[in-house]
Amino acid sequence: MNSIDSLIQQSPLHFRCRDRLLNVQEKTRIIGVLNITPDSFSDGGRFLDPGAAVDQAAQMIEEGADILELGGESTRPGALPVPVGEELRRIVPTLRNLRPKLTVPIAVDTYKPEVARVVLEEGADIINDVYGVRGEGRLAVEVAEKRAGLVIMHMKGTPQDMQIEPRYDDVVAEVSAFLADRIAFAERLGVDPQSIIVDPGLGFGKRGQDNLTLLRHLGALHRLGKPIMVGPSRKSLVAHVLKLPVEQRQHGTAACVAAAVLQGAAFVRVHEVRPCAHLVGMLDAIRRA
Repeated sequence: MNSIDSLIQQSPLHFRCRDRLLNVQEKTRIIGVLNITPDSFSDGGRFLDPGAAVDQAAQMIEEGADILELGGESTRPGALPVPVGEELRRIVPTLRNLRPKLTVPIAVDTYKPEVARVVLEEGADIINDVYGVRGEGRLAVEVAEKRAGLVIMHMKGTPQDMQIEPRYDDVVAEVSAFLADRIAFAERLGVDPQSIIVDPGLGFGKRGQDNLTLLRHLGALHRLGKPIMVGPSRKSLVAHVLKLPVEQRQHGTAACVAAAVLQGAAFVRVHEVRPCAHLVGMLDAIRRA
């Protein structure tokens, strides 16, 4: 057994979100990202219409998405906050339309407890909090009450300032320490320990080399005892190396996904599902051979 296999064994076997219990060791699950925003860096404006969003969701599931994630606020560098009412206006019509039609879990990308409460009442299964349950913890309480899943992500600062000269002495150790602290906080507020995923937050308050270092040493996060999610899709870490615009970062994204899967990531978060599904299927077969 090599060192990464030993680290992977420290991760749990299951992840719970509401009444679903997913075996996270049997396969790497693909989260298809559907941004219902006018300004997301990758697909902003394409799916604001609920009909277009529903069609895109159906296509993602057909192509192999295991989980669908809806987002109503861009968190790209420099993005401004969206009022609660506007975020709900973007998300809820699509969520209401999709929930009766989908058997896969639905996640919502939000850090606002007011939004989390409504979307959980509307049938969402997972809340992805890019702020890592900072603050007083009302979002964690909403998740705990509904027995939903929670993604705790690391971000240095806020989307408005996160890329203004971020600095780390040891990025892997500092991200790990933040996540460990936030896990303990969420669990104190009642979130089921089996319902937490950790995400190192590639591109969120990191320099190019920081992102590469985190991806190279992703296996270290298994020591936190939680399933790991990564979201490298079309991000600046690809541009940092390949110097390519957003629409040409597919192959760089695939390389990042491969690195994550081979280090035991349980979830990969992407915009283009079909090529990722093929890639992940092969890598899972190789890793488990």
